[in-house]
Amino acid sequence: MKELHGAMRGSCDTFVVMGNCTSHGGVVFGKNSDRPRDEVQEIVYVPGQDHQESTVQCTYIEIEQAKWTHGVILSKPAWMWGAEMGANDKNVCIGNEAVWTKAMDSHEDSKEKLLGMDLVRLGLERGGTAKEALDVIVGLLEKYGQGGPCSDSDPDFTYHNSFLIADPKEAWVLETAGPLWAALKITGGVYNISNQLSIRTEITLSSPHLQEIAKEKGWWNGNGEFNFAEALDSGGGAACIRETSGRRLLTTLSKDRAFEVDHMMEVLRNTESGIARDSSHSHPTASSQVSELRGEGMKGPSCHWFTGTPDPIRSVFKPFVFVPDVCISTHLQSPVFPPHEDPAKMKPRFRKEVDRRHHLYRLHEKAWMGNNKDHLSTLKDLESKCIAEMKAFLADYSPERDAELKDLLVDVVLSEMKFYPTQSHI
Repeated sequence: MKELHGAMRGSCDTFVVMGNCTSHGGVVFGKNSDRPRDEVQEIVYVPGQDHQESTVQCTYIEIEQAKWTHGVILSKPAWMWGAEMGANDKNVCIGNEAVWTKAMDSHEDSKEKLLGMDLVRLGLERGGTAKEALDVIVGLLEKYGQGGPCSDSDPDFTYHNSFLIADPKEAWVLETAGPLWAALKITGGVYNISNQLSIRTEITLSSPHLQEIAKEKGWWNGNGEFNFAEALDSGGGAACIRETSGRRLLTTLSKDRAFEVDHMMEVLRNTESGIARDSSHSHPTASSQVSELRGEGMKGPSCHWFTGTPDPIRSVFKPFVFVPDVCISTHLQSPVFPPHEDPAKMKPRFRKEVDRRHHLYRLHEKAWMGNNKDHLSTLKDLESKCIAEMKAFLADYSPERDAELKDLLVDVVLSEMKFYPTQSHI
């Protein structure tokens, strides 16, 4: 089956540990984005803003624009408008997964609609809480549908999507099969999703007439309690192994209710389970995110950590905090092609036509050619020091210190770059 073939090609994992299992009472979110080899993922910041225009151009289609969008930081494939993962200035994080379902239709799924990655960005831009983001995604899914090539190098690479949406109080798992969907509310413990449907009989919300449609399509016989994953998933394969291994890692690391951001980084770097994939894989881990979400009554702001480079074992997690006049590193941003074309008229272009590598990607790639390990311990020391400094800063935080965070990501990127080769041909 084409669906199963597709399931072997793409993979991602998204994780959440709720406040009752963390040391600080906030939520820890994490995601690895596994993408086609050599696809470049950039880190971009888009400030909150009012919009006078009535529409916005997503990856393939134009939809109505919101009057106001929240500030967002995104880890996104450089060729598309949408994002694999990210956070907004209201303490909401979203990551998505490719899923292959019984509702897949190669003709329908190839039509240019909203990508799952577009829905991630739209949820972050328009949702002030996890539930609001869920409502945004569901509303747009039902209105416009999901579809279109999910790669700029493989026009046949299509899939449906599942989402993990978190804020400091709760998380929502949203899983889709074409226009159909089911959602599960998470308020405690741990949860993770991979490339298969995970919602079974415990369904908090769902699309209208979900059970009737599943029965009509022959996906469910109507006997017993309705099981969303059992009825609509087309087969997990390796995703089942990663989901089980990921849940076990989260449970073990949070058993003392002292889970921290470095524990999530440990999960994202686990290679035995297949959660972390190096650059030799056909679908390596292109970028990673870990976020510590702090809400009302917690000291200090939320902090978001991104790699922006492939393979989390060989990459450095770099912090970003939403503060007034925050700066983003241009070394994490890909060039735009062509530079003077109207973005509203641009379409994804095959990677062979352009080089989308940003500067940090080029330095990172050059440093690891030939499996060079000379920089690894130094870079890990840099990351560990940064984590310790952020922990100390948050413990002594006051709003008057926000200015100290304005150039945080910029400074850490520059520190990382010092340890990479700087030949002019990179």
